[in-house]
Amino acid sequence: MEVVDIAVDFEDYFPSMVESMGAEGFIMELCNGFRLLMDVERGLITFESLKRNSVVLGLNDLRDDEIVCMLSEGDLDGDGALNQVEFCILMFRLSPGLMYNNASKQWADEYI
Repeated sequence: MEVVDIAVDFEDYFPSMVESMGAEGFIMELCNGFRLLMDVERGLITFESLKRNSVVLGLNDLRDDEIVCMLSEGDLDGDGALNQVEFCILMFRLSPGLMYNNASKQWADEYI
């Protein structure tokens, strides 16, 4: 299998969201995102719920291995799914603007 490097432009909107919504409002938005992707019966983001709901995000062509990789990136307890705290931590970790901002680290410690 050939490995291909693909450059992707990425604009991190999370810092500006925190600035405009405040820390509490931003956490509430993350929680809304979690609810959008979760399996309602289990209260977790599962492989099936992420696959089903990724269409809402415009990610129609996600492969199964990519979904598994996304879940494993944030799965801290090893159950194969993401709970709300794991999801919020993952979103924070994936934002360079939040990860390297001291003020963001302070409020994250308080809320997450």
